[in-house]
Amino acid sequence: MQKNQSPLADRMRPETLENFLGQEEILGQDKILNQAIKQDKLCSMIFWGPPGSGKTTLANIIAKQTKSDFIQISAVSSGVKDLREIIKKAQENKSQNKRTILFIDEIHRWNKTQQDGLLPYVEKGLITLIGATTENPSFEVRSALLSRCRVFVLKQLTEEHLVKILNKAIQDKEKGLGNLNLKIDHDVFKKISQMSNGDARIALNVLEYASNLSNEINFEIIKEAFQKSYLLYDKDGDEHYNIISALHKSLRGSDADAALYWLARMLEAGEDPLYVARRLVRFACEDIGLANSRALEQAVAVYNACHFIGMPECNVILAQAVVYLAKCKKSNELYVAYEKVKKDIEQYGNLPVPLHLRNAPTELMKNLNYGKDYKYSPDFDYQESQEYLPEKLNGRKYLKNM
Repeated sequence: MQKNQSPLADRMRPETLENFLGQEEILGQDKILNQAIKQDKLCSMIFWGPPGSGKTTLANIIAKQTKSDFIQISAVSSGVKDLREIIKKAQENKSQNKRTILFIDEIHRWNKTQQDGLLPYVEKGLITLIGATTENPSFEVRSALLSRCRVFVLKQLTEEHLVKILNKAIQDKEKGLGNLNLKIDHDVFKKISQMSNGDARIALNVLEYASNLSNEINFEIIKEAFQKSYLLYDKDGDEHYNIISALHKSLRGSDADAALYWLARMLEAGEDPLYVARRLVRFACEDIGLANSRALEQAVAVYNACHFIGMPECNVILAQAVVYLAKCKKSNELYVAYEKVKKDIEQYGNLPVPLHLRNAPTELMKNLNYGKDYKYSPDFDYQESQEYLPEKLNGRKYLKNM
């Protein structure tokens, strides 16, 4: 039994940059962030990365390294009142020639008012801000605040990184599980790492739970420890848009296997099948269009089928749709043509309808030459020579092959 009853993931947090695994792109020996932390010369910054990639751990390392007053809060449980108290403390620190570093975990949870309240103090240098977020800061952090911060992107930890972290945890007798004499194969470590989606916290939590079940940890125990799929997917978050983008681009690239994979990633993580079906309807016109006009019929039929069958039975219906759409001949001619039309409308505004194309239901309209010289197509066997666009756009062609 471990003396420290805090979670293993918390106990195993590295306390120095030398023990921090991963993120070599921003923390290598010659990198700016590495030098800034070691020299205690930090600017305001945002750590953006997936869960378990080391954002909070980096903040803790900075807290131990810096001589500044380091204040840590969570955006979930703090508000304007807390900010006022922090500003008051920062002003006291300044009077004593001491800097204040404010770390805000999940900064994307702070609303516009809260972020605006912090802005002037970051701008004046009273507070050095370090924010951590799993969401794209371009969307979630106010542009004025973001412009005063340097964004460091943390990547998902690799399988190799996670295996090293797990190995260290079972060997460390002081903070880890070293006193339990666990028996675990390298392949089991790899399986934990694969299922953890690059999240060190999940990997360590699963290992700790498994160690409570048995000293000999095998695949079955790991499966029980996971209990559920740890698919990284937030229907309102950045990964939602990343995966639907991957699905769309796989369809466009005619890769049916990849399209099936991204579809399953969404559905197994709980995405609304009707959302996926709506995107497929759009794809059928945007990327297939007139190359196969039946694609739209298929997509609409799939939407209706999903609507009255629902999950999980509709998964195979959507699977059929993505394979069909992936294998269709592609054409974005309609999409490109519409964009050209839109640009002409933006450039020329509301051009008048040519007089010969206007109806003349009243005598006044006839006197104004509404409908004059209009050629009725059936009378000319549909071969009439007649302009149908506004005068400024005469002869304009939007479609290449028609």
